[in-house]
Amino acid sequence: MTTCPTLVVVDVQKAIDDPKWGPRNNPDAENVIAQLLTAWRNAAAPIFHVRHDSTIPGSTYRPGQSGNDFKPEVAPIGGEPIIVKQTNSAFIGTGFEWRLRREGHHKLLIVGVITNNSLEATVRNAGNLGFEVFVVGDACWTVDKVDLNGRRWLAEDVHALSLANMNGLYATIVDLETAISWAK
Repeated sequence: MTTCPTLVVVDVQKAIDDPKWGPRNNPDAENVIAQLLTAWRNAAAPIFHVRHDSTIPGSTYRPGQSGNDFKPEVAPIGGEPIIVKQTNSAFIGTGFEWRLRREGHHKLLIVGVITNNSLEATVRNAGNLGFEVFVVGDACWTVDKVDLNGRRWLAEDVHALSLANMNGLYATIVDLETAISWAK
């Protein structure tokens, strides 16, 4: 890759640690994201953080409570921009697309949570809007999901299927080593 993509960190907030979310996969994802942030910061490459400000009364992501805060190991520093959203996609009602285009960001590396929800929605929108999108599979995670028939799907399976849904049509799934090489 000739230019470092813009790093977009989606919804890595304390809310996701609430036990009500249930079991998750990729327990080391925050450390992987922290490695990406360090590489991007050292390269002075562009970074955006996305924060979900839920309007749902019982949401762990609701503003005014600790769950709305970024997890400390991946929190913005030094004026890194924060995109505030109230839906599952960072592109809905936020002006994010306009800002990326205005600043010349055409390649995006998107990481964060939940793989099959906000991350996938943001990736699909970005791909549909014509951005070149990459996702580091180990820099995102999800939780167990119960389907309409009452079957519980393990987080690992939900995550793998979501990555498969995104790969090729909306994004390219890459590993950490590949992504880190872009910031050198």
